[in-house]
Amino acid sequence: MDLQYAQHWLNDILNEVSTQFQKVPGSAIFLRYVKSSYQNDPVRSAVELFLVLFAIRYLLSPKYSTQKKSYVTLSDEEIDELVDDWTPEPLVAPQTQFEEAENEKRPIIVGPTGPKSKLSNGRTVTNLASYNFYNLVGNETLKEKAIQVLRTYGVGPCSPPGFYGTQDVHIKTEADIAAHLGAPACIMYAQAFSTISSVIPAFSKRGDIIVADKAVNYAIRKGIQISRSTVRWYEHNDLEDMERVLGKVVREQSKKPLTRRFIVTEGLFENVGDMLDLPKTIELKLKYKFRLILDETWSFGVLGRTGRGITEHQNVDAAEVDMIVGSLAGPLCAGGGFCAGSDEIVEHQRISAAAYTFSAALPAMLATTASEVLSMLESNPEMLTSVRDNIKTMWAQLDPRSDWIYCTSSAENPIMILALKLEVVLGRKLSMADQEQLLQEVVDETLANGVMITRVKSMPRAINATSKDVGWELQPALKVCITSGLSRKEIERAGITIRHAVTKIMTRKR
Repeated sequence: MDLQYAQHWLNDILNEVSTQFQKVPGSAIFLRYVKSSYQNDPVRSAVELFLVLFAIRYLLSPKYSTQKKSYVTLSDEEIDELVDDWTPEPLVAPQTQFEEAENEKRPIIVGPTGPKSKLSNGRTVTNLASYNFYNLVGNETLKEKAIQVLRTYGVGPCSPPGFYGTQDVHIKTEADIAAHLGAPACIMYAQAFSTISSVIPAFSKRGDIIVADKAVNYAIRKGIQISRSTVRWYEHNDLEDMERVLGKVVREQSKKPLTRRFIVTEGLFENVGDMLDLPKTIELKLKYKFRLILDETWSFGVLGRTGRGITEHQNVDAAEVDMIVGSLAGPLCAGGGFCAGSDEIVEHQRISAAAYTFSAALPAMLATTASEVLSMLESNPEMLTSVRDNIKTMWAQLDPRSDWIYCTSSAENPIMILALKLEVVLGRKLSMADQEQLLQEVVDETLANGVMITRVKSMPRAINATSKDVGWELQPALKVCITSGLSRKEIERAGITIRHAVTKIMTRKR
């Protein structure tokens, strides 16, 4: 009896609730929606019910303060004790004894850098340690032009190009570079180093494939690291090994989702000095369907009849290279860098290349200097001929005549990389550190005799880096930079001085 009474009571309540609910405006529409929704998609009705219950619970939940302290309060004595016990990790590795000794003896140039440079100790030496290949540092025409632009535009735009940093001189220089290379378009960066290290991650992302030469320069390595792409290395300047790696990548990716694939290499290799076989590289990139990013930092302004780079030197159409990256700060004695390619490639970088988007634009006087130097190279190719004659003169004094060193650079490269011969290294069982020590002594001996050269130097290893992290190691070598600002006899004397210094150090009893 009690159960029947309870059922009647419950039915009466439900009927009363239903009657009252139907008096609410819009209740009929809501009921039709629920019935049709449940019949057509009951899962949706369940999800909506869950969301309604969650909203009700959220609104009815107790309030809490976001200012509530959830950490342990320490006294001043405890804080001081923790600070005293804390030892910060060093940002860089400490200097070695060799590095300290090298820094103490490092020469300091006073005044302008030219073929003959004055040091802080009062001596004037022959400078074969700077990239002043065409002696443009002392060119009065360029100086006057730069002063005029400085007075018109000021020191710098103080803004990224995408805001108000772009000036008419930047647009002109980009057009001049594109026309000089024979490329459809060009984009200009404010820093040479940041150009290639921004171009690579602008196009290659996580999951994409990069096939790169083991000897690529530090800027390329940083760009590859920033991109977080999958990297496959091939032996330095070994195109057979490159083809092997390309074929392996294609086979591995055949059953995987399509990814972007790039070959990254240099025209003239900064660390070794030799030259890329560009026609064969283009043949391989077309065969295996890769894009080519070519770093011409040291070949642009150096190779070719008018300094257009390796494309002109090896008779390759610049349009066949997807991206040509170069520097305006080395051979051109200006500043910044550039990337030339199709219109789509250039415009993509204007919104996605970090160094372009977030860095102040190149100073107008440096952009104008780059344009002027390109005009000089086109109208006066004898500038390049003069440097090449001096390169041959220096080669004649060093490579064939020395029993201790040989040149790894290409014959057209004004940066001569001089490494110890393999038989010398093996015969004396010289470690990397031993070679660096000997070559630094050669640099010091050469400077004592009035000729300033330098060594090839790489970035120091990261703290706690393992052998796997290091990868390809730079071979210790001397670096001799040829300039047209010296006569043939002066180059000959400098070459003899370098050769005699090498012989003296290598034959000295220890």
